[in-house]
Amino acid sequence: METLNIHHLGLAVSDLEATTDFFTQCLGWSLVKKDSQYPANFVSNDELMITLWQTNVGANKFDYRQNVGLHHFALKVPSEDALYSLFNNIKAYSGVVVEFAPELLRQGPAKHCMIYEPGGIRIEFIWAP
Repeated sequence: METLNIHHLGLAVSDLEATTDFFTQCLGWSLVKKDSQYPANFVSNDELMITLWQTNVGANKFDYRQNVGLHHFALKVPSEDALYSLFNNIKAYSGVVVEFAPELLRQGPAKHCMIYEPGGIRIEFIWAP
């Protein structure tokens, strides 16, 4: 049996609109679809689709050291300059928490940074030449 790349990634978020805005306004992704019944929003960068699912009010925040589940996911950027440029936009975006700024990944030359988007999902941005 063979599998290919990720078709989509489903994320449960505490603030559906803030997370949707982060992907569409800060990262430049497109809003593909809304499902007001769940509620859920679907965003895409034309290569990856992410489904954003609203959690119930008062849902527990995920602790990647205490719970089994999504530790983080990483989005690749095309260059080192792009990593720094994107990080400068992200760190100024309302509701974003920066875990660490761009730095060498182990001994390099790859560099990465880690943030929490406004709905609480931990995202890594990575340049890996």
